[in-house]
Amino acid sequence: MTKTYFITGTDTEVGKTVASCALLQAAKSQGLKTVGYKPVASGSEFTEQGLRNDDALLLRANSTVQVSYDEVNPIVFEAATSPHIISEKMGKPIEFSVMTKGLEYLQSQAQWVLVEGAGGWYTPLSKENTFADWVVEQQLPVILVVGVKLGCINHALLTVQAIKASGLVLSGWIANEIEPAGTFQVQYLTTLNQMINAPCVGLIPYQVTKPINEVGQYIDFSLL
Repeated sequence: MTKTYFITGTDTEVGKTVASCALLQAAKSQGLKTVGYKPVASGSEFTEQGLRNDDALLLRANSTVQVSYDEVNPIVFEAATSPHIISEKMGKPIEFSVMTKGLEYLQSQAQWVLVEGAGGWYTPLSKENTFADWVVEQQLPVILVVGVKLGCINHALLTVQAIKASGLVLSGWIANEIEPAGTFQVQYLTTLNQMINAPCVGLIPYQVTKPINEVGQYIDFSLL
């Protein structure tokens, strides 16, 4: 049976993709057939192959199952803004059916599927729906990425509360040090561990020169 997780973050730019790559690497080390999925991406560049998003490219590169770019990222926009804004501007609605069809295909190809969201938990995909609405529809267990910095405790607890209010399972969370550790870093992490009722499955240290293909070592896969 294929296991699927949804990755969300406490905000945009908190390292969801770094954490996703770490999880995919850890799953690979367990001998699993893995694939990453970025159903909706904004902030992309035109290449000879077409419009490409860096996060989706990294997910594809860290998957063991070889699939096409379009299968990893079926809905992609150039502008780096909330998906619902550019979607409306371009007249290209983001359809749950497309997202679901793509997920079901990848689930048929792999044993372990990681779905990376866009922005935070309530990122809008239209005037009516958020990314969270689709995750609830799919009933996916969630892994939260916390960008460790001043203010992260409040953002983390609010997101945890929202996930649990939706009726979904918070399978775990990952602390990602998105800036050099400050004076109270240990206290931030201690408080998060005490107040989030789910295991911390990884602490990814601030990345300066470490290549992204080595981050899987920071994940405790046994906790998932």
